[in-house]
Amino acid sequence: MSAGTAETRAALPTALAAALEGYEDHLRTQRDLSDHTVRGYVTDAVSLLDHLARRGGGQVHDLDLATLRSWLAQGRTRGHGRATTARHAASARSFAAWLRRAGLIPEDVGLRLVSPKAHRTLPDVLAPDQARAVVESAAGAEEPIGLRDAVVLELLYASGIRVSELVGLDIDDVDRSRRLLRVLGKGGKERSVPYGVPAEQALDAWLTRGRPALAVPGSGPALLLGARGRRLDPREVRRTVHSAVAGTDGAPDIGPHGLRHSAATHVLEGGADLRSVQELLGHASLATTQIYTHVTVERLRAVHAQAHPRA
Repeated sequence: MSAGTAETRAALPTALAAALEGYEDHLRTQRDLSDHTVRGYVTDAVSLLDHLARRGGGQVHDLDLATLRSWLAQGRTRGHGRATTARHAASARSFAAWLRRAGLIPEDVGLRLVSPKAHRTLPDVLAPDQARAVVESAAGAEEPIGLRDAVVLELLYASGIRVSELVGLDIDDVDRSRRLLRVLGKGGKERSVPYGVPAEQALDAWLTRGRPALAVPGSGPALLLGARGRRLDPREVRRTVHSAVAGTDGAPDIGPHGLRHSAATHVLEGGADLRSVQELLGHASLATTQIYTHVTVERLRAVHAQAHPRA
């Protein structure tokens, strides 16, 4: 939470602040959301409650549809785009629904709140040859950091897991006999994700020659370690990926999530069905996975436009 948001939260009327605390506790304990997601919802709720207070509301039962609409309108006057407005509307509906379930307001005032649908932009993805160049950019390294970077790149592309899932892996989460990763995803949901032979080779090099050189008494069971022997920081993973991508001719500027997009796209292009890709990525809804079908169609159109004589 930013300093500005913290100051705004501290200045909320007592009743509004108490409701916000209850909502945050609900997000953490009942919905078991990640810290990042909780911060997003709470930041939006702080902004909404501050807007309510500035309109003279000192209790959550003062929240009505007109307040929700004026809050979104205020954001648009400040330059918020469709995607941001849609996200704020979703946050407002979530907060209002919780207030109603908690018995703090007589009706769910968010049910009638509409917002523009966010434009779903297609993610940048690597071409297969670019992905190969990226993941092999650290191949042949012998120093511990280079061995670690090699396994980071191989695992991200091989499995399509998130950065948080990668750095959260412990040694016991790797089933090397079956080449499976036990991954703890969003909402505490566990899934098994396969990886291939190149990733296994990089893992073997890391575990036999890299990790032992960096491990310290406080390393614990973490699979991946930083230079000081502690669990690898996600920021270091992002630097590793950006550096590898920057050294690849023609590759779009992507980070770890771009490798995830690329992995999903290439698996679909290789003939996998959408339901299998959903399981691989750990998406709660198939609708989230469907964006990758749009990516592959766009790539098909581009190939068609270049190759077909009557395109």
